[in-house]
Amino acid sequence: MSIVDGLEVTGLSRHFGEITALDGLSFGVPTGQVIGFLGPNGAGKTTTMRAVFGLMDLESGSITWKGEPVSQHIRRKFGYMPEERGLYPGMLVGDQVEYLGRLHGMTAIDARRETLNWLDRLEIADRFDSRVDSLSHGNQQRVQLAAALVHDPELLILDEPLSGLDPTGIETIGGVLTEQARQGRGVLFSSHQLDQVEDLCESVVIIESGKLVAAGTVDDLATQGPRRLVVRVEGDRDGQWARDLSGVTISEFSRGDVRLILDNGTDSDIVLKAAMQSGKVTQFSFERRRMSEVFREAIS
Repeated sequence: MSIVDGLEVTGLSRHFGEITALDGLSFGVPTGQVIGFLGPNGAGKTTTMRAVFGLMDLESGSITWKGEPVSQHIRRKFGYMPEERGLYPGMLVGDQVEYLGRLHGMTAIDARRETLNWLDRLEIADRFDSRVDSLSHGNQQRVQLAAALVHDPELLILDEPLSGLDPTGIETIGGVLTEQARQGRGVLFSSHQLDQVEDLCESVVIIESGKLVAAGTVDDLATQGPRRLVVRVEGDRDGQWARDLSGVTISEFSRGDVRLILDNGTDSDIVLKAAMQSGKVTQFSFERRRMSEVFREAIS
């Protein structure tokens, strides 16, 4: 189905010698949503993002925005935050963001106003007259996000915007991304921090070796597949009691919780009995798949 109100990439292909970077990749980014773009290193995420901005030639495929082929004029409506630092290290923060706003066609007055607005919103207004290279990694991330937002884009594409941030920075930038989607913009961002993806995103797209391997809403992906149990047995943090149970697969351990996948027909009462024989059971509950499980299963 064509995504009339958003970004659509269709059949993108690109090789680098014998390496396949994109292999018929297709997916969409509707407006009004935050979409997580996931995949292992080398999966093709950055190549895809660069292709949207015309920074990567494609062998085949098409990219449209609201049903129209993406041109340089349309790209001026987009905001891009690359993973590699895209700032001039010797420039002052305020001058840098204003300059990039002007490159998107803003007047000097509008660029100054929106620069002040976004530096304040991202809690770095006090660094307006600081050199970019004097800032911490986290504050440089905030400046780069301000540069992507200053011209009021209709679509945001962000490559690892949460990388290297402390919890406060993640909360601040996550709040901005959610706010942008609520205001009707499309937001696509890549991240290896799957807990944050699960919290921030309505939907995710997962690719591997340039191919789409899973896509859907977080809720749908979390509730697909076999039943999942989370069990905590006091004094047993690595699930020794569950290792020889028939019809049970240990998915992962997390701070003393053992996450189990039950085969069809496996009786959960048998699992509970085995856990109780090992020690005091302090948690026993059916739960959704975590994004880390969705991701691992998609690329396996």
